[in-house]
Amino acid sequence: MTRWAKAPDFADQPERRAEVRAQTVVDKQRYLEDGMTPLKCQTCASEVLVRKYSAHQTSVQWTGDPADRCPVFAKLGPTQSHPHRPESCADLERTIQWAVDEGVVEIPK
Repeated sequence: MTRWAKAPDFADQPERRAEVRAQTVVDKQRYLEDGMTPLKCQTCASEVLVRKYSAHQTSVQWTGDPADRCPVFAKLGPTQSHPHRPESCADLERTIQWAVDEGVVEIPK
């Protein structure tokens, strides 16, 4: 049976397989956690983690369910009933812009 994979699994090379797994842990840390700045929305105090990649690209990770604190998300109800809910709201976007303008969140040069 032929099995398709995006990348080889190195099943026959245990040392290489261990190296790939170790690098995956490093990559996950780098892309999902490093450089994230804790920030509270100035309107509702929802807590998020923010990273700016450029003036136009922002990564936001919610630290809890946004519907628990953010009135915009609370109106939408539980996540399961609104699969196309927005990732942000205008108040949070203004807070992020304020944080960039004040140097709290930096855009890499």
